[in-house]
Amino acid sequence: MWGEAICTTNYNESTILHQIASCLAGDVELRFICIVFRCSHIFARYNTFMKKSIIVIIVLLVVVAAGFFAWKCFGQATGFTTKNKYLIIYSQKATKQEVLNSLLKDSIITNPSFFILLANRLHYWDAIKPGRYKIENGQSAYSIIQTLKSGVQESVKWVIVKLRTPENLAAVIGKKFECDSAKAYHFLTDLEKLKKFGVDTQNLMTAVIPNTYVIKWNTSPEKIFERLWSEQQKFWNTNNRKELATKLGYTPQQIYTIASIVEEETNKKEDKGNIASVYFNRLKLGMSLDADPTIKYALRNFKLKRIYFKDLEVVSPYNTYKNKGLPPGPICTPSIETIDAVLNAPTTDYLYFVARSDFSGFSDFASNFEQHKKYAQAYQKALDTLMAKKKLKDSINNK
Repeated sequence: MWGEAICTTNYNESTILHQIASCLAGDVELRFICIVFRCSHIFARYNTFMKKSIIVIIVLLVVVAAGFFAWKCFGQATGFTTKNKYLIIYSQKATKQEVLNSLLKDSIITNPSFFILLANRLHYWDAIKPGRYKIENGQSAYSIIQTLKSGVQESVKWVIVKLRTPENLAAVIGKKFECDSAKAYHFLTDLEKLKKFGVDTQNLMTAVIPNTYVIKWNTSPEKIFERLWSEQQKFWNTNNRKELATKLGYTPQQIYTIASIVEEETNKKEDKGNIASVYFNRLKLGMSLDADPTIKYALRNFKLKRIYFKDLEVVSPYNTYKNKGLPPGPICTPSIETIDAVLNAPTTDYLYFVARSDFSGFSDFASNFEQHKKYAQAYQKALDTLMAKKKLKDSINNK
């Protein structure tokens, strides 16, 4: 390096000034300091005026170099235009090269050479901490390194709205967190590990209350489920929910399962309590629930718009036309609104309900089969007419 050469070679005044000029033209950072040591051996050969001139030049250069280094340290080091970016450091890939690859791939930093130099000085590479780190646009190299050294990562904001199966849950965990979906699913199907939570592979989804969760990105599947379970416990111990379930004669898990069916039956808040009352009444009388959404779940076909008689023959513990009582677990994650509607369902004598023929989304309720049959026929007729119109329109469009 030329800096080393200056420190080890005899130079006269013109040579030193030439090297100083070269320094100013290139990216030399703090290497000017070498000049200071070499120049101390040359001062004795010049008069006082020249000595003072050289000292002034050297001091100025040291100040410029220090300022340049400070600018490199504390000035903007990011190379992206968005508000922020996330640097992901995987536990199995927490190496210097992997971190640098990620920084460069996403244009997080603009000067990798200086970043490496500063990271070396700050001993960052000695203990790389895996995680998901938020890097702000305009952040300095020093600030980025301090963020990474601290291990204070940006948590994942996980909004759970509706999930249906353990496979769905595993897939979302794999997408949101460091662990992959296979590892998450392996935990969710491990009966021994689920035992301490009081659930099995059929009813484990009762631990998931739709809400917003803030969890560290590199949290393990077991710890994620533990967090969900903890929040579920708090949920049932709030607003006397557990007491309301007991008063109705059911466990929180059973109420959750009933609420999951109600959730799939309607989006209308006004109907949720009445639908729940239908199921409570049928269970009390030992009648089968005859809930169409459970057939969709049994078939694993959640896009079905219409249930046919052939579908009712599916062999599954979730077929509530063939099996009396509740299915072995929920068919989706019901909203808090739906759970509360079930817990506060009105007392009725309803045993049947069917969608209204005006397709408003509301239901018609009946306490006897004859009345229900009239409502059902009206709906079937309206549906047949609608399907016929759609078929005709499709045929015209395809001509």
